[in-house]
Amino acid sequence: MSIDFELSEEEQLIQQAARDFAEGVLAPIADELDREERFPHDEWKKLGELGFLGMTTPVEYGGSGMSQLAQCLVLEEINAVCASTGVGVSVQNSLVAWPIRQFGTDEQKERYLPAIASGELIGAYAITEPGCGSDVAAMQTFAKETASGYVIDGQKAWITNGVSAGLAIIFASVDRSLGRGGVTAFLVDTGLEGFRVGKKESKLGIRSSESAELILEGVEVPKSTILGEVGGGFEVAMAALDGGRIGIACQGLGLLRASLEAARDYALEREQFGKPIAKFQPIRWKLADTALELDAARLLTWRAAWRRDRGLSHRKEASMAKLFASEAANRAADRAVQIHGGAGYCKDFPVERFFRDAKVTEIYEGTSEIQRLVIARELLLETERVAG
Repeated sequence: MSIDFELSEEEQLIQQAARDFAEGVLAPIADELDREERFPHDEWKKLGELGFLGMTTPVEYGGSGMSQLAQCLVLEEINAVCASTGVGVSVQNSLVAWPIRQFGTDEQKERYLPAIASGELIGAYAITEPGCGSDVAAMQTFAKETASGYVIDGQKAWITNGVSAGLAIIFASVDRSLGRGGVTAFLVDTGLEGFRVGKKESKLGIRSSESAELILEGVEVPKSTILGEVGGGFEVAMAALDGGRIGIACQGLGLLRASLEAARDYALEREQFGKPIAKFQPIRWKLADTALELDAARLLTWRAAWRRDRGLSHRKEASMAKLFASEAANRAADRAVQIHGGAGYCKDFPVERFFRDAKVTEIYEGTSEIQRLVIARELLLETERVAG
């Protein structure tokens, strides 16, 4: 089955709309947002108006009905200007709207998806805990069944959109003896009694993206808040992360491209020994390596999106895209700072921000180490299926 990466006219229009928004609205305030660690609430509403907060959500639920590939185009454009805004948009689409669309009841879809797509409702995906990141089986947040529903107690950590979210997908164990088999996903309104926001983290990068603790103390929810099935939370989490990892790959793409363009432009302008530094071979090699990795990362990411659009298995492909794009983004940002020299170490140039923002792409939604484990596991499973 061949893959055609020629963009349709509609996809090109979507890409241009995202670029116009990123360059016209986000670019003038990106440094300010970073400096003030401020969530872009006003700009968030505009994202909703453009249809960028419910990109793959069906039209009947207020979404744009786009393909996963079209969503990639939008995310690359936003992340090339403001990675903080980019990760919030990725979470809203991939980790909040998508699992509700995929696993939710009709009532859940009707209640939440239109508000998510419009930006009226900000969502959060809460699986990580202070002592539990990749090891989901070690989850301590507990949901005790009652006659009317469940009472949830626990603490989540480093939750994107955590401060502003009106809805959180909370993963909690209903039976710790079952390990990941007891994990269940709940759609929890953050205004419920016993639900509060804890510490907001002050971070190295993506500083205007909210990363916060969520604390649940005796939060009572009805059984109708369960997303999917009791004990089916691990499946919900992993299926959502397949899309989320494509989203973070897009963040890597945006940072890769931004680093390349900034480094290229500076190399053409900056003169040493009577000529632009772009004339020197060591600088050219750095630009060439980044250009190569940008194209490779984009092809890996688009392949994963293409497979997801067609309902094909894509866990390995999503992990490959996320792993390569995130590590390449860090290399690209490092090269860009080096090409800028001392200027790149100062806040007067955006490559300093790109350098800080890139690091987290190797950490969240599965570290680079976890991606390698996933890729190896899927590769071996494929081999066993062929042999068997």
